[in-house]
Amino acid sequence: MSSREVEVLVVGGGQAGLAMSEHLSDCGVPHLVLERHRIAERWRTQRWDSLVANGPAWHDRFPGLEFGDLAPDAFASKDQIVGYFEAYAEKIAAPIRTGVEVTSVRRHTGRPGFRVETSDGPLDARFVVAATGPFQRPVIPPIVPDDAGPVQIHSSSYRNPEQLPEGAVLVVGAGSSGVQIAEELHRSGRRVYLSVGPHDRPPRRYRGRDFCWWLGVLGKWDADTPPRGAEHVTIAVSGARGGHTVDFRALAALGINLVGMTSSFDGGTLRFNPDLGANIARGDANYLALLDEADAFVERNGLDLPEEPEARELGPDPACVTDPTLELDLAAAGITSIVWATGFAVDYGWLQVDALDENGRPRHRRGVSTEPGVYFLGLPWLARRGSSFIWGVWHDAKFVADHITTQRGYLRQ
Repeated sequence: MSSREVEVLVVGGGQAGLAMSEHLSDCGVPHLVLERHRIAERWRTQRWDSLVANGPAWHDRFPGLEFGDLAPDAFASKDQIVGYFEAYAEKIAAPIRTGVEVTSVRRHTGRPGFRVETSDGPLDARFVVAATGPFQRPVIPPIVPDDAGPVQIHSSSYRNPEQLPEGAVLVVGAGSSGVQIAEELHRSGRRVYLSVGPHDRPPRRYRGRDFCWWLGVLGKWDADTPPRGAEHVTIAVSGARGGHTVDFRALAALGINLVGMTSSFDGGTLRFNPDLGANIARGDANYLALLDEADAFVERNGLDLPEEPEARELGPDPACVTDPTLELDLAAAGITSIVWATGFAVDYGWLQVDALDENGRPRHRRGVSTEPGVYFLGLPWLARRGSSFIWGVWHDAKFVADHITTQRGYLRQ
């Protein structure tokens, strides 16, 4: 790419970048999308083989295109999601260039816009949209040394049980990824330990409707700020094997060994916080509260949805909860692998403008950065609870595109 000018540069060719491209095109704004790998690369290479979407096909999509090969209530595989985004890029004729990495963005001195360095040469951009999403740098807490013995990988590097050496596995993290990986490993015949932290635990379906529908009609997807202390609480829900409610008691009954949050390691022994019972109880409270709200919504609106009293039957706490394991000798337990399902951090090292706080996190309001001309898209809670989901990022992109259009109008005066 030779040195040239572009009105809007969108960095990232995943769901956020494609949503941004569609709305910019609808607004008549010239733009270019640069993706350092391929469209939807993280769905291709940073997900395990059997992964499916956590939301049904009718919900986890853009408004302009349905999954043609799926029933509305089915859950798309990662390959189907990649195919969906490839088809969407073609449908909207997205001006996307793959295999081009943005290495730096710096503000011009004495004139508007930014100088952008890429792996294929420099360009100038009047506006820059960082659409690289939240899954940029895998986070593994510095608890177990690399030379402690077990193989340690992040969930983004996990593919299937055969990838891991023979022996028991500890999965750290009880969000959707951790739970699904732990269950898959157990079903493959492995002995599995699952470290459970704070989490929300919605029902997969209740009274005949998916939890995505319930969160929609109850206004929860549109919440603009997380509850205090719940900014990073994970959602334990699964679309695997047709979709089911995550039930930690059921996982324990299967034979998965539940432990509390992983806290420290010393001399071959891993220690866990005595919080397993409290974490499960808080998840139960979240689950039951949603059922209460759903029942009230049905009554208030006179809906003919079947009652489901059995959904409230939680059952007794298993022994691993009433008598929790607080420390574990990894060698004695036969643990040869640790899978850290502990999330990601953002990485905007290439964005060398005054748009980040002291911790490297974006400063913005609804994606509009504190640095004029810079925008963010695809981040959790960017504008609402649904912002990092496929459908949510599409709506956020419209707001950002409208803002850019308004600013372009001012600059033409």
